[in-house]
Amino acid sequence: MYETTITKDEVVETALEVLNIEADAVSNLKERINESFIKAIDILYACKGKVVVTGMGKSGLIGRKISATLCSTGTPAVFLHPAESTHGDSGIITKNDVVIAISNSGETGELLNLLPLIKRFGIPIVGMTGGLHSTLAEKSDVVLDISVEKEACPLNKAPTASTTATLAMGDAIAVCLLRKRGFTKDDFLMFHPSGALGKGILYKVGELMIKGDRVPIVNQNKEFEETVRYISDMKLGCTLVVDDFGKLTGILTDGDIRRIILNHVAFDNLKVKDVMTKSPRTIGANHFAASALQLMEQFSITSLAIVDDNNCPVGLIHIHDLLRAKVA
Repeated sequence: MYETTITKDEVVETALEVLNIEADAVSNLKERINESFIKAIDILYACKGKVVVTGMGKSGLIGRKISATLCSTGTPAVFLHPAESTHGDSGIITKNDVVIAISNSGETGELLNLLPLIKRFGIPIVGMTGGLHSTLAEKSDVVLDISVEKEACPLNKAPTASTTATLAMGDAIAVCLLRKRGFTKDDFLMFHPSGALGKGILYKVGELMIKGDRVPIVNQNKEFEETVRYISDMKLGCTLVVDDFGKLTGILTDGDIRRIILNHVAFDNLKVKDVMTKSPRTIGANHFAASALQLMEQFSITSLAIVDDNNCPVGLIHIHDLLRAKVA
């Protein structure tokens, strides 16, 4: 191996060329979202068991990521190494499964050796290959075209653009299945109980919320000045506001009070309903605490009213409650 010296400009030029080639490889996949892709999604969605992803070398590394993405978005999946499959690991395959087989050439020996076993189970094969006339394509029930014009490698040898295209196609599959299953944010948190993605899965809002007599609630016809004293006594920086039927109509916060003081000369005739924030953000007690945090961050607020099915307040949750529970 010989060392060569390239200039800074050549480094930048090379990096941009790689990114352009790989961007084109992904962009070209748009033309291949067709009936074959729809058929593949239908097959994977109908799977009663798990999705077995398999591939050798760099395709195998991409396959592992696709398998992990499927698992985290509601589709049970495992990765099976083709070479290990002939030494007992193929026992992971059952008659209820679907196989995603990945090979850029479609002629990877270890992968082809696995196909007779898959066929013996009579389970569908979704082939992801650039070799549309290859053995893998011929043996697959549906073929997804992941071919690229060229690799980003100047030798056109190292898998670069082809692995990027395969990964992108795998993400498209996972997200389509997610949508088809009606997978929600709460479902996502269920699969991510550790780390920043899912700390809140340990708690429901109802477990952390302030409730009972500790929840500040006033009638919307209460005098403003009297309400300010009440908020100060309750020491939560806000109060929920309800109508004569106990339904939530608004919230009054310390921030609201500051704005009111700046904009009003006299407060004698002010009622809470005249100055409250109407239709405040709410959440149900059965939602995950992480969902409450997402709402607070989205709307730049520090408190959420907890309401029942009739929109009557049953509690209040503050950002401090989430901080104490290490959700935020």
